[in-house]
Amino acid sequence: MSARVLIALASAATLFAANADLILHNGKIVTLDQKRTVAQAIAFKDGRIVAIGADADVLRAERGGRTRVVDLKGRMTLPGLIDAHVHALGAGLSEYRGKLPPLNSIAEIQSYIREKAKTTPKGEWIIVPRTLPPRLKEMKMPTREDLDVTTDHPVAFDGSYVWSANTLALKISGITRATPNPPGGEVVKGPNGEPNGILRNASQLLKGAHRAEKFSDEDQLLALEKMLHLYAEAGLAGVGDRAVTETDVRLYEKLKAQNRLPVRVVLTWRPDASRPLENTVRDLEQSQWTTNLGDDWLKFGTFKVTLDGGQSVGTAYQRMPYGPFGRQLYGQTNPDARGTLFVDPEKLYRIYHAARQKGWQLTAHVQGGAAIDILLDTFERLDKEQPIAPSRSHVMHGSFLSEDAIARMKRMGVSLDAQPDWLHYDVPALERVFGAKNMRYFFPLKTVIEAGIPVAGGSDHMIGWDKDNAVNPFDPFFNMWMCVSRRMRDGREFYPEERVTRDQALHMYTTGAAWMEFAENSRGTLEKGKLADAVVIDRDFYTCPEDEIRRIQPLITIVGGRVVWEKK
Repeated sequence: MSARVLIALASAATLFAANADLILHNGKIVTLDQKRTVAQAIAFKDGRIVAIGADADVLRAERGGRTRVVDLKGRMTLPGLIDAHVHALGAGLSEYRGKLPPLNSIAEIQSYIREKAKTTPKGEWIIVPRTLPPRLKEMKMPTREDLDVTTDHPVAFDGSYVWSANTLALKISGITRATPNPPGGEVVKGPNGEPNGILRNASQLLKGAHRAEKFSDEDQLLALEKMLHLYAEAGLAGVGDRAVTETDVRLYEKLKAQNRLPVRVVLTWRPDASRPLENTVRDLEQSQWTTNLGDDWLKFGTFKVTLDGGQSVGTAYQRMPYGPFGRQLYGQTNPDARGTLFVDPEKLYRIYHAARQKGWQLTAHVQGGAAIDILLDTFERLDKEQPIAPSRSHVMHGSFLSEDAIARMKRMGVSLDAQPDWLHYDVPALERVFGAKNMRYFFPLKTVIEAGIPVAGGSDHMIGWDKDNAVNPFDPFFNMWMCVSRRMRDGREFYPEERVTRDQALHMYTTGAAWMEFAENSRGTLEKGKLADAVVIDRDFYTCPEDEIRRIQPLITIVGGRVVWEKK
């Protein structure tokens, strides 16, 4: 055999052996590795990164006859982004049967009710989709007079932990001035002693309002799949679904079995902790679920308890009272009220003790400062029994931190799941309630990060398909912009000394989230051998003007080496 033939055969063998599935070249590949390497090219094969470096080296070593080669033309590529906190099924169903209009004022809510009344049979309920009072133009909780734009339909406004109802809804439900307050709730009265329509932790009194819209199993599956594709379109390669039920788990498992997951998903189990303690403990002991059960596409992460309510409706359990402005914003009648604690400390400890026995990572929904303190008290009690740091347990939300809370988190090795978009949307109203001075430690990201506390960025996306106008927006670049700018919707900066660098913000949505999900060895950076997750963006994240960070658009989202979304 001639030398020429041998060379040709060797070249063909090399070409076949290389044959990467996808190569991106002529770009800025931000690896986020320890050396902060910025490469020109990256190659993916069989779901992993097989090469990263200079254009010539990667193309020569990895390009084969079946390789798709993409010229980035100088564009930037980032590690696959992760939103550590979403609620995908509810968000997917929210617009599955029709687009939601913007609901940013009482007037827009009233227009929504009028339009729904045209097509809703007389006597049937109209439910205003979840809308948060601090984000309304009027900064007030709607009352029954606000909702009385139809007399033919009972109307309910879903404000999360606090609802309001129109006159017909109250009548149908038998709610009068004599109706006793349910445990932990309140039928709010007006100056005349009559119910004004606001029901604080008392929406269960509305007869028929909670009758769920019926969606078939196939509807739910398609809605969930649609939402996951929208996350990919936003540039996300992974999400943490933060309150799953058996229904959610079954749907996710079906999508995975059918190879229909476009992004990686980590599940948080949130059972109903309001039930008797023995029921929750029994479910924990009998369940096969635990942290890290699953694989790189779908696995369990955290066990969650909802400890308090929400700052958006005045039920977050605070260190200080909500004060006089709480009446307008939340319908709060008692200026000394500090919110609602849903699970007492001893019960919380016993639930968590059982969860630790099953190997769970622990967290709790805590927004108010007093709720954060109770969670950290519980973590300290557990920490004395067995160090809690290795479990990577964390504070979820943790809006109203404090110097003491940060010090305790650092001491125990407790991390933070943060929602920076709330700085933009909620602080202008919350300042009126508590005063800016008392909100010094509202998401103090720089202080937390510089204390060495790991932070994962999450949106808490609940409703809507539009990444920029949803409740809450799941555009990762908007959220990173908020970390960097801390610019509120009224244009002011909120405690600008807590601004973080662009690099720190990016780490929250890459390495920080990956670490919280026990995935730092496979995700979060672009390094040889790691999972092939990346996003190509339309401008330079590090050098574009600061206000343009929020306008960055993904061009290609890659998960497992496969292009799951590409701008046409």
